Amino acid sequence: MNMDERIKRINELYHKSQAEGLTPEEKEEQALLRKEYVASVRANLRGQLDSITIERPDGTMEKLSEKRKSKDDGTE
Repeated sequence: MNMDERIKRINELYHKSQAEGLTPEEKEEQALLRKEYVASVRANLRGQLDSITIERPDGTMEKLSEKRKSKDDGTE
């Protein structure tokens, strides 16, 4: 199932939940689809942020991904 199909299904389940309620299986499916969607958005955002380069006042260039890695490692 591609992302457009997942979004369509998430919306279908949402509208059904508002109109008549969901079965336990549908609630589980909805939670899984939402979790996959959020993970996809985060991965896309991380990819965009990792491609950004920051120019420091002294003229040096630093990739944002390197800054994040050093912060995650606690080496900053």
